[in-house]
Amino acid sequence: MTIQMSSPAPLAARPQSPMPLPTPRGPLSDALLRVLTGAAEPAVLHGEVADVLAAPTGSWLEHDDVQLALTCMYELHYRGLDGVDDDWEWQPDVLAARAALERAVEAELRERVTVEAPTDTSAAAVARTLFTLTSSDDGPSMSRWIARRAQREQLEEFVVHRSVYQLKEADPHTWSVPRLGGAPKVALMEIQSDEYGAGDPERAHAALFAQAMRGLDLDDTYGRYVDHVPAITLAHPNVMSMFGLHRRLRGAIVGHLAAFEMTSSVPNRLYGNGMRRLGLGLDVTEYFDEHVEADAVHEQIAGRDMAGLLVEQEPTLGGDVVWGAAVCLTLDGMWAQHVLDRWEAGERSLRQPVR
Repeated sequence: MTIQMSSPAPLAARPQSPMPLPTPRGPLSDALLRVLTGAAEPAVLHGEVADVLAAPTGSWLEHDDVQLALTCMYELHYRGLDGVDDDWEWQPDVLAARAALERAVEAELRERVTVEAPTDTSAAAVARTLFTLTSSDDGPSMSRWIARRAQREQLEEFVVHRSVYQLKEADPHTWSVPRLGGAPKVALMEIQSDEYGAGDPERAHAALFAQAMRGLDLDDTYGRYVDHVPAITLAHPNVMSMFGLHRRLRGAIVGHLAAFEMTSSVPNRLYGNGMRRLGLGLDVTEYFDEHVEADAVHEQIAGRDMAGLLVEQEPTLGGDVVWGAAVCLTLDGMWAQHVLDRWEAGERSLRQPVR
């Protein structure tokens, strides 16, 4: 008898599955996962958080234990964690632990990333400020490396890094929808509608990214590669979640999305070119090609109609809008620097091999 193995169904056709439980990276994430699975009392989190924050070592953005703990805490608000009851989403001890970690991360970002609030808060002036900020970014270029130098193994690593966010693409920014009103909300929804496929679930950007993963013979299971990626890869989607889940940071999440869209079109063209250079087909390149045209439109909507008009409505948010955009550039640069440094040294950029 011959058994025929079927390929996995497209992401959009599958039931939503929770993120697999990751492997702990230290005492904090170990305690958190034991609490969430019923093996420890919630109160143990307070001591672990206090111990971690009392002995800082370098950057919280590159702290494996802290970033994995935050990833698990935030995931309770998305698809949940495998084997963890949904009631943990609003459990007070977990929220208190998360808040303490968020204060440390935000304090580092405020110190690391400084900007001046715009003095001209008209929509046009804010948009110009954001375009100037993003166009003058001199961070390391991942897209140029992929276009010119990446080999198949490095390309697979790149996609694994990106999968942590891309398989839930747009969701962190969507938290801001009920916090905006009028024209900025309409602009945000125009962008998000495209992100979610404009009515076609197979065209949702997360579904197209999953297709690219399958084209590379990678596992497109949601959260599958969390154990593989370093802290700085987890940090960027964690910061997005922090911005999106706090109403007081609504300016920052809007600025972050604006910068995200403004710096997407050209890099995605280069990513697609690099994949074609390696002989990969449309199943892999379609996600990246889709963003070339879509984000060229989105950047105008995001800069003027969303971020610009939000600051025009609420001038006190101007500083956070520009700061959120700058944070986006900073985190992307830190991640790219980590990956490119490893590749330049002939090493892998992941914590463990893909295969």
